[in-house]
Amino acid sequence: MVLSRLLRAGEGKMLKRLRNIAKLINSLEDDVVDLTDEELRARTEEFRKRYADGESLDELLPEAFAVVREGAKRVLGQRHYDVQLMGGAALHLGQIAEMRTGEGKTLTCVLPAYLNAISGDGVHVITTNDYLAKRDADWMGRIHRFLGLTVGVIISDMTPEQRRAAYASDITYGTNNEFGFDYLRDNMAWSLDECVQRGHNYAIVDEVDSILIDEARTPLIISGPADQSSRWYQEFARMAPLMRNETHYEVDERKRTVGVTEAGVTFIEDQLGIDNLYEAANSPLVGYLNNALKAKELYKRDKDYIVRDGEVLIVDEFTGRVLSGRRYNEGMHQAIEAKEGVEIKAENQTLATITLQNFFRLYDKLGGMTGTAETEAAEFHTTYKIGVVPIPTNKPMIRQDKPDLVYKTEEAKFEAVADDIAERNEKGQPVLIGTTSVERSEYLSKLLVKRGIPHNVLNAKNHAKEALFVAQAGHKGAVTVATNMAGRGTDIMLGGNPESIAEEVLRARGLDPDETPDEWRASYASELEAAKAQVKSEADEVRELGGLYVLGTERHESRRIDNQLRGRSGRQGDPGESRFYLSLGDELMRRFNASMVEVVMTRLRVPDDVPIEHKMVTRAIRSAQTQVEQQNFEIRKNVLKYDEVMNQQRKVIYAERRLVLEGQDLHDNVQDMITDVVTAYVNGATEAGYAEDWDHEKLWTALKTLYPVSLDWDALTEDAEDLTSEFLLEALLTDARNAYAAREADIDGKVGEGAMRELERRVVLSVLDRKWREHLYEMDYLKEGIGLRAMAQRDPLVEYQREGFDMFNGMLEGLKEESVGFLFNLQVEAAEPEPVQVAASDVPPIAMHQQQGSVAAPPAPPAPPQPAPAPRCRPRCGARAWTTTSSSGCPTAARTRTARPTPARTRATATPARVVSAAPPPATSPSRTASARVAEVLSRNER
Repeated sequence: MVLSRLLRAGEGKMLKRLRNIAKLINSLEDDVVDLTDEELRARTEEFRKRYADGESLDELLPEAFAVVREGAKRVLGQRHYDVQLMGGAALHLGQIAEMRTGEGKTLTCVLPAYLNAISGDGVHVITTNDYLAKRDADWMGRIHRFLGLTVGVIISDMTPEQRRAAYASDITYGTNNEFGFDYLRDNMAWSLDECVQRGHNYAIVDEVDSILIDEARTPLIISGPADQSSRWYQEFARMAPLMRNETHYEVDERKRTVGVTEAGVTFIEDQLGIDNLYEAANSPLVGYLNNALKAKELYKRDKDYIVRDGEVLIVDEFTGRVLSGRRYNEGMHQAIEAKEGVEIKAENQTLATITLQNFFRLYDKLGGMTGTAETEAAEFHTTYKIGVVPIPTNKPMIRQDKPDLVYKTEEAKFEAVADDIAERNEKGQPVLIGTTSVERSEYLSKLLVKRGIPHNVLNAKNHAKEALFVAQAGHKGAVTVATNMAGRGTDIMLGGNPESIAEEVLRARGLDPDETPDEWRASYASELEAAKAQVKSEADEVRELGGLYVLGTERHESRRIDNQLRGRSGRQGDPGESRFYLSLGDELMRRFNASMVEVVMTRLRVPDDVPIEHKMVTRAIRSAQTQVEQQNFEIRKNVLKYDEVMNQQRKVIYAERRLVLEGQDLHDNVQDMITDVVTAYVNGATEAGYAEDWDHEKLWTALKTLYPVSLDWDALTEDAEDLTSEFLLEALLTDARNAYAAREADIDGKVGEGAMRELERRVVLSVLDRKWREHLYEMDYLKEGIGLRAMAQRDPLVEYQREGFDMFNGMLEGLKEESVGFLFNLQVEAAEPEPVQVAASDVPPIAMHQQQGSVAAPPAPPAPPQPAPAPRCRPRCGARAWTTTSSSGCPTAARTRTARPTPARTRATATPARVVSAAPPPATSPSRTASARVAEVLSRNER
């Protein structure tokens, strides 16, 4: 609370600065109005030259914004209001512009996007779904293209080539999922040619509260299948119904946790026939037990998830949408599948991951827009270091927000809701009803059908149709039932949306803004005026009836969601009205002190169908929402704290990996690796102190496995009394370096000059990727059980940080050892080109998801296999890296955790995660370069 007050203290100063910027832009309007289209477009190159000559973007802002406003007026027939200029300036300054619904956020973001694109470093405009990304890239992109900028859009079914072209544009539209997964994919690429992004310069996040707050509990994860038996899920699903609440376990609905009692532990031990559930050998069973009890008590069918065609599908708690392709992680989804008796799908192993918080912190500058951000201003400042600026409305807000009505039962509440809708519909007032779930929207729809009230139900399954229905929700007599967030990003205008009508007319004539831009521009303004005239009379009628009536059937746990629903009404000074109908059976009321209200209603003998209005109820609801918001904030902070450990490690790995991709000469790095590995071997064998106590045999065996030793070991160690570890180390280092120099000369002579450098690059990349995947798996396993450290009075986070650091250092040591062993022992021979046939089943796709439930994305198609000249390679006997020794004494390929063919799906925490497919490295090209030949060597070796 104190931080929120401090943050608001500076709002007045910022608003004054923004108003002065708007005045300066207005003073330049006359200078650009008289410019021809060509002259207006030429200003873009002028700005770029001035920026290159040293002018800052802040200095260019007034002129650039004036040019954009004129361009928007000529292309779309829309002129930016002063408040939109203020919002655009706030976005450029790296702030969140809180602009009410209907104030034109989409048009506002064109201003800072254009200005920041002048630098040539790219601008990302991030939306909540593919439909809005495509719509805005087409709609607002007309302004940018008119002014000489290039515009791209990233949608889920694009190929890597299409994505690369889109990212190369001056301005790129897309969803947070696509941008995040492309970042992870780029950091799994084997060459720069496979990377699609070009950096993280500036991002504008539309509906910033939804993406940076609501979605922040769902980390992005790229995963592949992991070995996991379904037996224990089924076993605990059998036992969970036999356990009783308050006897064997306790449930905290507020925190959504389950705690097993002593009686519960004893019951499980008896059922399984074990002595101690908390023995180290039995510790994995605790996770199965907790998940089974959570699935029983906290995850309700048709509310948190649905079962369709034998598959458990998550339902988004904020939107009521079915999240196809997402899965709960940490075994929670499998526990629910076992509970429902459907096929238990395999768990996934993490291959790459990042939270949305850490992804967006990659950007040099970040701005955002939303209608509801002020309640989360403290979190935006704490997590992202960005402020919230409430932008004034263009016209005064006159919407009436009526007090809540509270009923004793849900049935009585919905009957009252239906009666209210019928009354409003009879006089022609448009009504928008917000529900918290698909189930409740369908229940209300049945009540309206019984009353003969025509209506639309938006279950948020098709974003395009959803947006169309929402846009028409302002028509006279329209009744629209929607989940609270359905159609977000689409304006509801009284009487209908003239822009939509004008576009439909022009498309019916065969015109297209991209294919026939000149004809479209010539006709658009006149058609827009005709459409405005068409809807004006109906809009006036609706205003006389009181404007759009927004009716909420339940309070959401977040005040922002309630405010977003209310914000649908009363846009641009229009009249409007809103009211929430509640019952004591509502989720929020039930979880937070509804019993107190129920006692009052019972004592007063209030009938079920008679509501109450009282400040006590309002305060109780506000208090409940504040508690939930604080809990969710703590969850997000906790996710961030744990991911911060991984984030530091990820930065190190990805930075080193990028240097390798960019062609860094690794010769010196490999020499350092050789030094470190040989030193570790010698120190390990000579730690006993006296030379006669050293483990000579162990050291000699390890060294021969690592590289072809040329020293005479007996001669070297015959005088044990005078032998020192320093002398031994120096002799072995000299021998190893000489062996590597001979190895390099041999390979370059066989394959071609520079072959050893390419071999080093490919080997280091390959080993790095595999060790990183294994490290992520181990870190996942560590995190699953780290909470038990609290029982020993240890801070789980501190323990996770300490052990994670030790594991990371161990991974780096293993990386050096395996890389050196591979470089010494990989046998390379020159070979003639031969066709390479790769079956689909030979290319293991990688599933990508986002923790908690995820959005499924198709795999990026691999490049077609081509014939490639390549040397043949095979491990030599004695090879240490990536091999194990068979019974015959010759090495065989070691088993590694690789992603096998699997449907793209996600895994997640007690909230869902996102999944996508990553493309395998493309086949080598047919050129006879050393790089291509070495690449083929490695690909054959791994196969």
